[in-house]
Amino acid sequence: MISQASPATRSAYTYIIGGLLLLAVVAALGGSVPANRAPSIRAPRQRTADSPLLDSLLRTSPSLARIADNPAYEVQIIYTQIDRDARNVPHFTPHTFHLNPRQYFNPASLVKLPVVALALEKLNNLQRPDLTRRTIMATGVAYRCQTAVPFAAPADSDQVATVGNYIKRMLLVSDNTAYNRLYEFLGQGPLNQRLAQLGFPNARITRRFAPCDTASNRHTNPISFHTLDGDTIYKQPALINPRTYASPLGPISKGRAYRSGNRLIRQPYDFTTANQLPLADISTLLRTLLFPASVPDSLRPHLTPSDYSFLRYYLHATPHQAGFRPYTSKRYFDAYKKYLYYGRSPTSPAEQGLSIYNIVGMSHGFLADVAYFTDSLHQSEFLLSAVIYVNSDGVINDGLYEYETIGLPFLAQLGHTIRQYEALRPRTYRPDPSEFDAIVPVR
Repeated sequence: MISQASPATRSAYTYIIGGLLLLAVVAALGGSVPANRAPSIRAPRQRTADSPLLDSLLRTSPSLARIADNPAYEVQIIYTQIDRDARNVPHFTPHTFHLNPRQYFNPASLVKLPVVALALEKLNNLQRPDLTRRTIMATGVAYRCQTAVPFAAPADSDQVATVGNYIKRMLLVSDNTAYNRLYEFLGQGPLNQRLAQLGFPNARITRRFAPCDTASNRHTNPISFHTLDGDTIYKQPALINPRTYASPLGPISKGRAYRSGNRLIRQPYDFTTANQLPLADISTLLRTLLFPASVPDSLRPHLTPSDYSFLRYYLHATPHQAGFRPYTSKRYFDAYKKYLYYGRSPTSPAEQGLSIYNIVGMSHGFLADVAYFTDSLHQSEFLLSAVIYVNSDGVINDGLYEYETIGLPFLAQLGHTIRQYEALRPRTYRPDPSEFDAIVPVR
C-alpha cells in the first residue's frame, strides 16, 4: 500500500524538481555566480550591467522574460544571495537587473521604512527613560494642511496614539495616516539630513500622504508626549524646513495625462517634488535593519536590541498573526502586503517554513516590494527587491492600472522563481537565522 505524501513533503518534492530544472537551465544559458561578494548595493550614478545569473533566471520563464524585457514596464530587480560562514556570519552577493538610479519610480509606501527606523532612533537620542515607543503622543496644529491628534488614553492599548502603534500600523497594513504623524515627529529637514548621513544622499522624503502643497510639507506640527494622567513629558515645537529640496534627477514627469478630480489634464504628471527613494537605497536599509552587524556603525541608525526585535517582528507578521486588534477583520488578509511570492492574493495560504520580512509600495501605477526571505524547509535565505510600472493608458491618477493582471502576478512569479533556485543552490554552511525568531508579539 502506497501512503500519501504530506503537503510539506509534496512542497519539498516540487521545489527539488523545480530547482534542479532551474539549475540546469541557468547552466545551459551561461549564468554563473560571480566570485566577488560586494558588501552592499548603494545607488550607483548610472545604470549597472545586468547580472548574467539573474538574467538567466528570468529567462527560465517566458512570461517573466517578456515583461522584464519590455521597457514600458520599467522593471528593476536586486537579488542578493546570502552565504553564511562557519560562524554563521552572513556574506552578501548582489545581482541586479536593469538597476538604474536615473529611472524614477514613485516609492509610495517604501518611504515608511526609513521613517519608522528614524522615529525609533529619535526616541533613543532624546535620552529620556520615561519616553518610549509606548508613551502617549499628541499632535497639534500650527500651519495649513495639518491634522490634530489630541491627547487620549483609551483603555484599549492598541488604540492609543504612540510611536509604537503608528509603526505597527505602517508595517502591518501600510497605514498612511500613521506615516504622516511620524513624518511630522521627525520634521522634514532632520529626516532628510539623517538619511544623507546614513549614506542615502539621493533619497528625498518630502511629502505627507495628503493633498498638501510643497510649503505645507516643509512645516510640521508641534508634538508632545504624556503620561497616562495627561502630564507632559516632552514637547517639540512646530518645525519648518527653510530649505526647498531639489530633485537629484532634475525635472521628472511621467505619463501622457493625469486626472485631477473630474478633469483630465492632457500633459505629463510632474513628480519633481515627489518622494524619491532609489531601489538600491531601500534595499540596503532593509538589510541594515535585519543584519545591522553587516554595516559600519556610522551607516546604521542608533537602535537598541529591543528596537531591532520590534521591527523584525512587524516586518514579518501578517495582520492577523500580530494580534493587533484594529486589523482582525477579513479585509486584512495574510498576504495583504506580501507582493513577492504571494502576489497579494486573499486566497493564498501561508507556505510552511517560509517567512518574509518586507516593505511594499503601490501608487501611480508603480508596484514595489523589498523583502528578505528565510526558508526553513529548504534551509535557504535571500534578499529580493523589485519594482514594476503598469500603466498602459499612460494616464496618472485614473485608477486604471494593471496591478492585478500584470504587476502582482509578475512579482509573485519572480519570488517563486528565486525561492526555487535558492532551494538547491549549493552552500558550504546552512543558515541559522534563529536571531529572527519571535514567538510572541514584541510590544
